[in-house]
Amino acid sequence: MSYHTRIAHAFQKAKVLDLTNETKYILFSDCHRGTGAVNDNFVKNEFLFLAALEYYNRKKYIYLELGDGDELWENRSMEDIKEMHKHTFEMLAKFYDSNRLQMIYGNHDMVKKNQSFLDKHFQTYFCDTLLRKKSFCPELCCHSGIILKDAEKQRDIYLLHGHQAELLNSTFWKLARLLVRYIWKNLELLGVPDPTSAAKNNTRKERTERRLANWARQNQHILISGHTHRPMAGTKKSPYFNTGSCIHPAGITGIEIEGRRIVLVKWSLSTREDQSVYVKREMLGEPVSIDALF
Repeated sequence: MSYHTRIAHAFQKAKVLDLTNETKYILFSDCHRGTGAVNDNFVKNEFLFLAALEYYNRKKYIYLELGDGDELWENRSMEDIKEMHKHTFEMLAKFYDSNRLQMIYGNHDMVKKNQSFLDKHFQTYFCDTLLRKKSFCPELCCHSGIILKDAEKQRDIYLLHGHQAELLNSTFWKLARLLVRYIWKNLELLGVPDPTSAAKNNTRKERTERRLANWARQNQHILISGHTHRPMAGTKKSPYFNTGSCIHPAGITGIEIEGRRIVLVKWSLSTREDQSVYVKREMLGEPVSIDALF
């Protein structure tokens, strides 16, 4: 199966959401929430993530997580991850409570495509956390892809994690998980980068991004993914965007979609003139109208 087929297959049963001048979406990916051990790269940025989600919840954005939210290759226990990042899951539960939470699974949390896994680890958790007084909890699903259906000029936006562009991380993901869990996880502690990772291997990164951009260009679709951890803004020549990640040492990056415009954003620490420290939101470039991409 070619990468073109794998990407197309991700959208065969995609979740379809409305895209209008009024809808507001925030897209994050690749949080890789762990158990707090030395290899939990999310720990150092969790306060930035919480500050960002507080902002987006207050402004009534819909939260879209584009895969690898939880690090389930290096870690076996979802319960340990939830316990370590309790405040993050409580914040996500606020979006869930108001039906503003949608998730895509990536290669590192592929097990989320199983509804039984979600029911066991997430459905009950969110209900118990915020919805004790409600008799019904909205169904929580994790999708292979999401399509934002444009109500204006049918400039639909296609969302997926992006591992579909790689054979090892899609078709043979169980083999990749085995290698990461028992070999590269330990070698990384000694400074040896994981060659199976598109985020840590520049050759893989560039090949993956090239394939995703080719699919977007050939199919004339706006495509947004994560996976490579490198934020990217699309153009009319190449309508491919990437959210970046939430584990970069300099901060977290994501994509806002509002008023049918797309913009990369970064959340990081900054200082005021009086030397006080605060969490800063900045746009990485000008917002791009989706009409300008065609």
